[in-house]
Amino acid sequence: MNQYDVIVIGTGPAGEGTAMALAKNHRRVAVVDRFAEVGGGCTHWGTIPSKALRHAVKTLADLRANRLLRRHIGPLQVGFSELLASASGVIEAQVAMRRRFYDRNRVPVLEGSARFLDTQTLQITPRSEPAYRVTAERFVIATGSRPYHPPGLDFSHPRVHDSDSILRYPHTPFSVTIYGAGVIGCEYASIFLGMGVKVTLINTQERLLSFLDEEIAEALSYHLRDQGCIIRHNEQFESLEAREHDVLLKLKSGRTIKTDLLLWANGRSGNTEGLGLDAVGITPNQRGQIPVDEHYRTTVPGIFAVGDVIGPPALASAAYQQGSAAGLFIVDPAAPPRRDDLIPSGIYTIPEISSVGRTERELQHAGVPYEIGHTHFKSLARAQMTSQPVGMLKILFHAKTLEILGVHCFGDNASEIVHIGQTVMASRDLNNLRYFVNTTFNYPTMAEAYRIAAYNGLNRLA
Repeated sequence: MNQYDVIVIGTGPAGEGTAMALAKNHRRVAVVDRFAEVGGGCTHWGTIPSKALRHAVKTLADLRANRLLRRHIGPLQVGFSELLASASGVIEAQVAMRRRFYDRNRVPVLEGSARFLDTQTLQITPRSEPAYRVTAERFVIATGSRPYHPPGLDFSHPRVHDSDSILRYPHTPFSVTIYGAGVIGCEYASIFLGMGVKVTLINTQERLLSFLDEEIAEALSYHLRDQGCIIRHNEQFESLEAREHDVLLKLKSGRTIKTDLLLWANGRSGNTEGLGLDAVGITPNQRGQIPVDEHYRTTVPGIFAVGDVIGPPALASAAYQQGSAAGLFIVDPAAPPRRDDLIPSGIYTIPEISSVGRTERELQHAGVPYEIGHTHFKSLARAQMTSQPVGMLKILFHAKTLEILGVHCFGDNASEIVHIGQTVMASRDLNNLRYFVNTTFNYPTMAEAYRIAAYNGLNRLA
């Protein structure tokens, strides 16, 4: 029986972050994954393939919109399956790279399904070999999540899909209903709209992405509608009739919506089934998520959980940092917890959305005196050159101290642009609106939006 200091269950971003932090601090660590290739759902059927698909769709849409090229290359018709195929090379490269991480850091990858026998013993069952046991002083659960399947909905029907199975759909649909207008639902709405597919987006809430700054969420809503998306707010699922050539979605409001496909994008469940958590005394919630404290400790000493399996924010970037933080805490319990307030959100709609820090609503509720600095991308030379005028940068700052309190961006490359604001916010010495005024930005760039927004904000002060 093999003995380790720590065993990590799962090789997605959370598991990798944990394993690397431990290995680089000279702990004997192993990772377990039920699949032959490392990377988890993020690499194989989640973040990487969906974002590669998005990039392919955006490239196609940009070519179609380019007046110069359009005259020479004529109309472009690319099928859904062809666009999906563009992700395969990225997946292969990511798997090979991540496998090298484990090899170079001497972290063995144990293939098989893991199940707790007690708080120090794990049974691993490979696909084609006998089960065996391994022991460790500590365990980290990083098994990720999967799309939530409500009872009674038949996902085996060829016209009913979730965010995983849609990436294997072989045809180009004419119309799609997306039930659930969270991050995944909005991202897929953008992807299908970019392909020219008719999209109906069903939102169970009053507005899109209620955790975002309202102005940014409203900008996304306007942009989706401008592309032809039909958005239905405050709707609830009643039933679905999946037929040979279409689906009929019936809502509690009395509406019936007919489209080629239904994409169910309403929630996710933690991958905790089959782990034998009852044997160690861990009880997940109704969505299979494991409760943890600020150091990612479960209720059982020596067992940690990180990533999507613990619930929000359910971001690959956050999952890696959670894993790293858990690993460093195991090495040194005196290590302070990571700052969750500086984790950016990245939403890969077309265009992108990214935010870090607090929203206007949060500042209003807290009674913080704040002001706003704006830049609309249509006024930037770089955005004009690249024909990407949609979007804006919004800086929230303290009206008296000029401390940056939040940065919200909607537009092309928003997930890159936001990191400038994030870096300034993380620095005690630099975190002041005047930093953006006093810094020289390359011209023409999208980054100069910070300088313009800073001047805009300073002009608002009394």
